Amino acid sequence: MLQALSGYRLNSLCIKQGGYIVAISERGGVLGAMDTMYQRGKIQEESMYYEQKKHDGSLPLIGVNTFLPKDHGGEIATEIELIRSTEEEKGQQIENVQAFGKARNPLAPDSLKKLQITARERKNVFEQLMEAVKYNSLGQISHALYDVGGEYRRNM
Repeated sequence: MLQALSGYRLNSLCIKQGGYIVAISERGGVLGAMDTMYQRGKIQEESMYYEQKKHDGSLPLIGVNTFLPKDHGGEIATEIELIRSTEEEKGQQIENVQAFGKARNPLAPDSLKKLQITARERKNVFEQLMEAVKYNSLGQISHALYDVGGEYRRNM
């Protein structure tokens, strides 16, 4: 029974994924689909679908919409203390990032350029990204990629 059920679920998943593969192929492959923001739209649709099912209870999630404590009265409100960094902590972190840059940037001065070239050529950036993080801060890497592809703007 379990094997038949898992086979059914696997089959339905494959059919659903097959539809996505056909849709991506019709848009000229992954890069064409990225240009038309197909994947981003699908992720947003699936996210909304999931949230709606969670909200209406048709997707039971233990501790979120089922098996809640009896004394919560329908809503669980928790007070979370917001912790802010002091000016001293912020300054220390800035100094840490600058020290990291001074120590590590000279070891591979062309790592960001290689990352940008790989991104411009629309190749897989994973290998260059893994190399760049050894020598550059997140901010440096982000700005290098912004220069190539622009900054993400949420689709409203």
